[in-house]
Amino acid sequence: MANIEIKLVKSLAGRKKNHIATAKSLGLRKISDVSVQPDNEATRGKIKTIAYLVETYESK
Repeated sequence: MANIEIKLVKSLAGRKKNHIATAKSLGLRKISDVSVQPDNEATRGKIKTIAYLVETYESK
């Protein structure tokens, strides 16, 4: 199964509570944190919710 690397590029300060919770559920706490998650529909939905805060990469 493929994985996705997710990097937090913008601060969580002042964001909606559910967006902060989504970022933390992906393992992202501070700017430049990187998390590797499985490529599935649940992860894609979380990324879509906070797309303006993160960058994604295909993980090998």
